[in-house]
Amino acid sequence: MTPAEADVFALLLASARRDGRQVMPPAILPATPQEGYDVADAVAAQLGWPRRGWKVAATTPEMRRRLRASEPTRGPIYARFVQASPAVLPFASLLDPLIECEIVLRLGVDLPARPEPWTAPEVQAAIAGVHGGIEVAECRFPIDALPAMPAILADGAANGRYVLGAEIAGWRDGDLAAMPVTLAVDGAVRRSGTGAEAMGHPFHVLLWLAEALRQRGQGLAVGDLVSSGTCTGMLRPAAGQRLLARFGESCEVALDLR
Repeated sequence: MTPAEADVFALLLASARRDGRQVMPPAILPATPQEGYDVADAVAAQLGWPRRGWKVAATTPEMRRRLRASEPTRGPIYARFVQASPAVLPFASLLDPLIECEIVLRLGVDLPARPEPWTAPEVQAAIAGVHGGIEVAECRFPIDALPAMPAILADGAANGRYVLGAEIAGWRDGDLAAMPVTLAVDGAVRRSGTGAEAMGHPFHVLLWLAEALRQRGQGLAVGDLVSSGTCTGMLRPAAGQRLLARFGESCEVALDLR
């Protein structure tokens, strides 16, 4: 894309965000992930919405295949779209929603941009809490007209709404990779998995994200949430459903779609 074309695309996506609507993909789209992330940064700057953290997706080979991604992806979490569990969302306002159960990391210190790479011990020491969460992924492009992944990255990697549950008890000493995660719809379990779906371990996701942002001269801030990728795959919900995600034995996250 030329800079002028990228500006036009960013204006289109920012307008769709403000209006809560979908748009058809234009003829000229980002050709590479770098171009997609450049447009996403421009969209975020135009919106000026406070960011609450970052989402990461495509953390397993199967999810990358389904999402047509060559590597994990990332997008901002906007503070206005984060709610505490139990939550209620009007289904009619959602844009082709997909439900994902995710382990959410909360930072206790900054991980700022710097010249040297981050290490696993450094990013793990930055975690102040681990929560259960439900992501309601949305896309500004209709599901039957989805463009290639660089354009999805420009749309914040299809970021949407987030429901944050309580802190997972014993997360410091327990094995998050082995922790069972389930999603029930109206009382019946429909999806299941473990924390290992998040790149083998949710802490690996944080290291990947810190490095990906560092390479663009960006960082993470104290209090940021990092939604570490779905543990249960994707589920297309319907109006009137009650969704209940369970993370191990101690954490439940509830969402009603009305």
